[in-house]
Amino acid sequence: MILISDSGSTKTDWVLLHDKEIVARANTQGLNPTQQTTETISKILTDELLPQLNGKEPHVIHFYGAGCAYPEANNRMQKALESVFNAKEININSDLLAAARALCGHEEGIACIMGTGSNSCFYNGKSIEDNIPPLGFILGDEGSGATLGRVLINNCLKRLLPQDICEKFQQQYKLDKAIILEKVYHEPMPGRFLASLTPFLHENRKHPAIHNMLVTCFRQFFQNNTMAYRRSWLPIHIIGSIGIYFHEEIKEAADTLALSIGNIVQSPMDGLIEFHTR
Repeated sequence: MILISDSGSTKTDWVLLHDKEIVARANTQGLNPTQQTTETISKILTDELLPQLNGKEPHVIHFYGAGCAYPEANNRMQKALESVFNAKEININSDLLAAARALCGHEEGIACIMGTGSNSCFYNGKSIEDNIPPLGFILGDEGSGATLGRVLINNCLKRLLPQDICEKFQQQYKLDKAIILEKVYHEPMPGRFLASLTPFLHENRKHPAIHNMLVTCFRQFFQNNTMAYRRSWLPIHIIGSIGIYFHEEIKEAADTLALSIGNIVQSPMDGLIEFHTR
């Protein structure tokens, strides 16, 4: 049996497979070895995952997760899984490799994550060959929900957006400058707060000013990230909620740069199941 996970900092999706048949699906809270100890992760696996597997034991585990890009973090996750399962093989990989395998399979391509954060890579069909560092929403993360929220707030407070949009934003969210500064600079998870403002952008994406702002942000994502791979002939595949909800604006931004958009999907799980059962 094969156990596959797709883990973010908020939630983790699990699928247990026997041959190509799905035996069980499960959900637990997010697992991130850069933010949680081995003991914490082990407890979550024991308390939340095991009851949903109904006593079935995986022989191979493919764990893909946020934060699983460094030896120390991967070691922590490996030990946590080993403390709960007697699997013969445990593979720990990044969420970016999950996106690449799910989107490209065994073909080369540009794979991108566009959710609360953003990331991209050139995938050669076997492994990630090149990766422009995303750098987070303060230094980068162009095209992410956090960056879109940051740009929205910046443009509202600095009166760069029309008055009607600024007033509508204020009425809907009841956020003044003091509250915003507190949430961004003093409260935990500022990126998640900023990304929580993207529904406003989606609701008003047909407004000319918002439309232009979105297309500009997505152009910056391509210019600062995917174009650096110098493979403009390859399709750009995207995974994540921003990719889904703003696909029209993303395609418009790509068209202005003569880039081709390939698959856009919400989650990598279906692609990972196909990748690991071929």
